[in-house]
Amino acid sequence: MVFDTESLLLAALILAAALLYSSVGHGGASGYLAAMALFGVAPAVMKPTALALNVLVSLIATIRFYRVGAFSWPLFVPLIAASVPLAYLGGVLTLPPHLYRPVVGVVLLYAAWRFFFTASKTDYALVKPSWPVLLATGGALGFLSGLTGVGGGIFLSPLLLLLRWAPIKTISGISAAFIFANSVAGLLGVLSHSPSLPPALPLWAVAAVIGGLVGAEFGSRRLGNAMIQKILAAVLVIAGLKMVLT
Repeated sequence: MVFDTESLLLAALILAAALLYSSVGHGGASGYLAAMALFGVAPAVMKPTALALNVLVSLIATIRFYRVGAFSWPLFVPLIAASVPLAYLGGVLTLPPHLYRPVVGVVLLYAAWRFFFTASKTDYALVKPSWPVLLATGGALGFLSGLTGVGGGIFLSPLLLLLRWAPIKTISGISAAFIFANSVAGLLGVLSHSPSLPPALPLWAVAAVIGGLVGAEFGSRRLGNAMIQKILAAVLVIAGLKMVLT
């Protein structure tokens, strides 16, 4: 199969996004959406593509972080119990292009702001949340995840950090698993009504897996690189503005 220059350039950006995002326990969906936005990919293609790539990279990150003990079942179970069915529902729903682009643009700008905000946060006293709060949080983030094509971790990570529900490395492990489960549910929802998948998806999937393997290996052992988060934030600002303004 022969790929055009645009597909190859997108593959390079996807590899870079997967590497950077997986190093902080994320699947990279907002990065993939940002890359596709920069190249003017159609909204109908962006959502299922981002979710599919997210599934691959978040699975790699989940395994890596779990193996080094960066995980918490008591936090993960109630979060995921409510998020998965609502992520599927969000995946079934389709926003029209004139709404999808600004909504995703705002999501990207929010993610950029949170990356800047949390880049220097490292030490804090932990707070134990209640199950009802965790269920409500998981449900809301799951629905937003399926609706926009992100895995939800871009919202969950800063929220866990802001509310001090878990240590930094544990947050990354929980977020990776949360992203994986919600991305699978959201993708199944999208697949239920004839999604538009690009011919270059296999190439992009290979790029995402390579980036995910390298990034997750680095991040699970040397987590806390503030510069990575600031680089991600800068990229997200550019793509977010493009989505909102065009």
